[in-house]
Amino acid sequence: MVDLRKLDDVAARLGDVVLDPARWLPFMDDVCAVVGATGAAMLQSDIRTEDIPRTDSITEYFTKTYFPTNLHLTDIRAARGVPLMHAGVDVISDADLFESEAEMLRDPLYATLGEFGLKWFAAVGFRAGPALWALTIQRSPQEGMFDAEEIKALSTLSARLTEAATLSTAIGRSALSGITSALDLIQTAAIAVGRFGGVIGMNSRAEACLGDDLAIRNNRLTLRDRQANADLTRLVDQLDHTSDLLAVASAPIIVRRADRRPIVIQMQGVPAAARSPFLGARAILLIRDLEGSAAFDQALLAATFELTPAQVRLATQLARGDSLEDTAAQAGIALSTARNQLKAIFQKTGTHRQAELVALLHKVK
Repeated sequence: MVDLRKLDDVAARLGDVVLDPARWLPFMDDVCAVVGATGAAMLQSDIRTEDIPRTDSITEYFTKTYFPTNLHLTDIRAARGVPLMHAGVDVISDADLFESEAEMLRDPLYATLGEFGLKWFAAVGFRAGPALWALTIQRSPQEGMFDAEEIKALSTLSARLTEAATLSTAIGRSALSGITSALDLIQTAAIAVGRFGGVIGMNSRAEACLGDDLAIRNNRLTLRDRQANADLTRLVDQLDHTSDLLAVASAPIIVRRADRRPIVIQMQGVPAAARSPFLGARAILLIRDLEGSAAFDQALLAATFELTPAQVRLATQLARGDSLEDTAAQAGIALSTARNQLKAIFQKTGTHRQAELVALLHKVK
């Protein structure tokens, strides 16, 4: 029998889970301990991906069998159970899906469960916004089938899970919006994407970057540069089968343009506060246009390093990527004069090479 008091104590800790998405796994472990089950996982009704939240005790089944053999596409529990949940059933179990144990064991899914010492299950339905999810709880043959009283006890979790998942999604969106807005303030274009590469949000700097070379089509970022677009597609595809707790290894993507300098795209992981499993935010794409959009406070540079107006102009043009030759030509001065100005800038800023100077100026801007 499930101890309702202990189950209620576990559910009371859902507030901690809302604020810290990493707490979902300990929460599921605690539920399993109270109801006498081996492990648990959270599955969305229409989209089941390899990065689902799950306890360590049943991870081997999902990574070695469930997903590799495509059982997630033919899962009889989902096929028969999801319509019941849509109809308003809070908790389903094997008894709701099969007329007999013999019929249940004939299904390929149950044959594979047996190989991992698993058999019975119950699923608590809940919603995260419009999406239907289920906390699926797995028992071994020895732990036994969930009975009617246990199903009734588990049903008390449904509404509380819905509240926690909805709040977790809202907080994740707020955190993500705060991150991209903060990047806006430091003049960095940012686009947040989900596990399938869909755009979840972007800041105004990113919107300003959109055009012929970068565009949003079918809610995904696409690039006119074919090689860069292929690189981006491969990178985004990694998100589909990499846990959101792991960093996706990536090199910068260089978007080449015929008549302008390239655009550089770098992928960053999503901070923990925005990692709600229901929001699905997986990465932030940072976009840098090398065409010279960087803005420098020339008065601040002049005051900080005691530069003359001519030296400030030269330094900022170099920091935007212009060559010394181009900078001299635009200023209408001889290349030798520009070199002398650069030497003076090196001395005043305590730098010795052009790359070192550029790095310093980008810290000050």
